[in-house]
Amino acid sequence: MSDQGKHRAKSRTSVELFAGGGGLAMAVHNAGFRPLLVNEFAKRALETLIENGATLRDPDDTSMPKPGQGRPGRRADGWPLVPGDVRRIPSFEFLRDAEVDLLAGGPPCQPFSLGGVAKGDEDERNMFPEMFRAIREMRPKAVICENVRGLLRPSFEPYFEYIKREMTLPFVQRGEGDTWEDHDKVLRELIEDDSVDPSERYDVVHIPVNAADYGVPQIRHRVIIVAFRADLGVKWEKYKPEGEYSEAALVDSMHDGRYWKRYGDVPGIDLIRERVMASLPPASLVPDGKKPWRTLRDAIAGVDGNKPLPPVPVEAVHGKLVVDNIPDHTGWPGARTYPGHTPNELDRPAKTVKAGVHGVPGGESVMRLDDPTFDGTGYRYMTVRETARVMTFPDDWILAGPRGEKMRQLGNAVPVRLGEVFAKAVRAALDDAEGRS
Repeated sequence: MSDQGKHRAKSRTSVELFAGGGGLAMAVHNAGFRPLLVNEFAKRALETLIENGATLRDPDDTSMPKPGQGRPGRRADGWPLVPGDVRRIPSFEFLRDAEVDLLAGGPPCQPFSLGGVAKGDEDERNMFPEMFRAIREMRPKAVICENVRGLLRPSFEPYFEYIKREMTLPFVQRGEGDTWEDHDKVLRELIEDDSVDPSERYDVVHIPVNAADYGVPQIRHRVIIVAFRADLGVKWEKYKPEGEYSEAALVDSMHDGRYWKRYGDVPGIDLIRERVMASLPPASLVPDGKKPWRTLRDAIAGVDGNKPLPPVPVEAVHGKLVVDNIPDHTGWPGARTYPGHTPNELDRPAKTVKAGVHGVPGGESVMRLDDPTFDGTGYRYMTVRETARVMTFPDDWILAGPRGEKMRQLGNAVPVRLGEVFAKAVRAALDDAEGRS
């Protein structure tokens, strides 16, 4: 039997909350976890999941769901999808007998986002309490949460440490009328005296990441929270992912010509190379042994088996036309730059894809083209498909809704490649702890 066959035969199970457009759910699935339940609230994100094969499920249904299997072209095939506000799911206890391997999700990040109103724990959109409820009710072996780096801001640090302690002891619930500070004091004392049964305690770590360091062609600073049930004795440090890509390696590849050799057929590449090289720092005296950061040009040219995306002509931009019948590779007019909104450069990783409080801000979805005369400006908006590429979504993943809603889903998502790196590491750590291969 092939290794791939063995991997399928020993699949694990997962539950995904706050699934959005499906980035983390797809990553977890790709890592060998089969979803028993997926939850999402937003209308367009639900449509996206259904378009890709998810099956609607009644929130009050307490029968044991069958794991969704997925298949090429229908990657969410059979995922049991519970629509609506997670707070209206009466209970997750019916999943306890399934011995859920992984609970994953990115609780809404607006309370902690630098781009949001930053109310933190007082914001009603803070959904971490629902993650803790799900942990109590289904007792998963492991948990992965992804969130914005704003959680690590000094002003939020006390509350973030409280979040981690609450995940450490999710069965010690906050008393009615207690402040989070009151609850935190109780948690601190219990953790210090180490009196809680390991089956009701989790070992929690957080890892600040830049997605570009993990092969995502985008600068995206986030924090990943990983937790394992303490009675399993998981050795996370043995499997914790380290970034295999670096900016220094990209610079080195440009200095020694490896990067430019891939694009020798690009019109005007010599002039482009000269312009880019003029602003580069010197090559590393001692190479770090890592792979070069992937760039926006790499994403459009195709990596990880993707085919090159064709150029978007001016007429497609003005007419909002689909290019070469490629879904979501559609021109969009009106791109401009202004102070504070500089464009993406082709030979750097893309800037952070954002959902935006009022839609996608200008600079994050505008790109500078090789041709400075294009449309009289040298700029255009990235297509939705190009944006999906820098979020490492596969080209066969269908996004529902108008352009703005598709971009919003992508901006709120976890890059699939980043999520998959961590989900595979969690799986390997669980396999090791439980003697599985």
